Amino acid sequence: MPGNSPLKNTSRGGWKSAIFIIFVEVAERFAYYGVAGNLMMYLTRVLGQPTATAAKNVNIWEGVSAVFPVVGGFLADSYVGRFRTILLASTIYLIGLVLLTVAVSAVPPRAQGTLFFIALYVLAIGEGGHKPCVQTFAADQFDEGLPEEKAAKSSFFNWWYVGIVCGATAAVLVVIYVEDYVGWKFGFGMLVVAVAAALVVFLIGSRSYRRQAPVGSPFTRVAQVVVAAVRKRRLAEGEGRGIFVEEDGGTVHPLARTSQFRFLDKATMIDDKDTSTEKRNPWRLCSSNQVEEVKLLLQLIPIWFSCLMFAVVTAQLGTYFTKQGSTMVRTITPTFHIPPASFQVFTGLTILASVLLYERALVPIARAITGRASGITILQRIGTGLVLSILAMAVAASVEAKRVNIARDNGLVDEPKSVVPMAIWWLVPQYVICGLSDVFTVVGLQELFYDQMPVEMRSVGAAAYISVIGIGSFLSSGLICIVQGVSSRGGHEWLGDNINRANLEYFYWVLAALSAVNLCGYVCLARRFVYKSADQGGFQGRSGEKELE
Repeated sequence: MPGNSPLKNTSRGGWKSAIFIIFVEVAERFAYYGVAGNLMMYLTRVLGQPTATAAKNVNIWEGVSAVFPVVGGFLADSYVGRFRTILLASTIYLIGLVLLTVAVSAVPPRAQGTLFFIALYVLAIGEGGHKPCVQTFAADQFDEGLPEEKAAKSSFFNWWYVGIVCGATAAVLVVIYVEDYVGWKFGFGMLVVAVAAALVVFLIGSRSYRRQAPVGSPFTRVAQVVVAAVRKRRLAEGEGRGIFVEEDGGTVHPLARTSQFRFLDKATMIDDKDTSTEKRNPWRLCSSNQVEEVKLLLQLIPIWFSCLMFAVVTAQLGTYFTKQGSTMVRTITPTFHIPPASFQVFTGLTILASVLLYERALVPIARAITGRASGITILQRIGTGLVLSILAMAVAASVEAKRVNIARDNGLVDEPKSVVPMAIWWLVPQYVICGLSDVFTVVGLQELFYDQMPVEMRSVGAAAYISVIGIGSFLSSGLICIVQGVSSRGGHEWLGDNINRANLEYFYWVLAALSAVNLCGYVCLARRFVYKSADQGGFQGRSGEKELE
């Protein structure tokens, strides 16, 4: 079948198929940010929710949207396949957008909120199948067996991110303006058209796609290693009759054995019971390759946890950053006011410019210094982004303190709906630094969870890095509740509905401090991380090189 045949020409062959897939991702990002980018304003202005309640609702929805991909990635890798999952998820996403458009236009006011939230969570279900599969499916179009296509894949993650940022930036510039000044139904209607058109383009390219068949539950293989190791926990090294090295049939290029998590190596040891049976019991004896795959997963888990505070910081972009902007002077001309949510465009523009500089300037310079083809390692890239996220919170706290002082000097502290005589352009630095942080951390996480995951679990890997953002959004919502609860005991609740008395700058400093503590833990983990790499004999092994040294 044409859809199953590998593309074996040049790097252009991989890009030729990937470009059709990129369209559906760009449209989805366009739609997502057309909704998420201005959701805070809809909840507070149209539905009349208090600021903290709206912020928590935004965070919860964004969290659910980013956690559902774990389920979608598992189903895609195990049973459905990536192509079918993308097709089904895009259809569900389109239905959600239609419901959203109906909710803001043709529904009686009393039922508007109910249908609106139903539509939001239909979108979240669509995200569950879309996010973990589209990028992975596009990366699958590059044949790693060809040097030119492997090199093209290395740059693919950067340019992929440029594509989705273009979609997000267009939404922030155009859709949010239409929503605020033309009408919500027209803004959401634009999103329906964009996703429908991209779905058609995706189907047009379907005959050229390289597709990988689902392999059954990859978590079964993980469980087998753990169970086998526990069963043989009392078997000392040297007592076994050998080690099971190759997979059945020898069809898998094995990973080199490593010294990490050595207790799992007992799953590969052959004992008397294994030799007495004709057929291998996979719950008693696992190959060394299978064990090394589990080790890959185990060392990615703490890295995942150490990136959660980064996601808490980025959650402020669409919530409190936007609320800050809504209280400031936003006029360019007497008749033109910038929508506060549109300032997220500076994050997108920063990402676009930074990716170009990263590819054309930083990588060559770093390559000359370090001797690495990639310039800096993946974990060094992520760590740089974590440092920048701390700086973003420090800058945001300083700007907010200045805004509150100006409000106090002008007697506006108790008038939260009044415009503080301070230009919204003061917020640009915190948006720009968040964009720089994204370039390093998000792209680094994408590459890490694609490259270091077992091949059969790459959709799950994509879902894992996406879920960082989701759990971070939940944590942001939880921190708001904790801060409000603790501060209320002191007599003055932070993050109240009056943003001029909400002590938002102190909340930002709390996030900066937590992020700094988190960074220390990340550095310790990264120094012990060992990469998967290719052995000289055509096998894949693990580099003994440690990080951040």
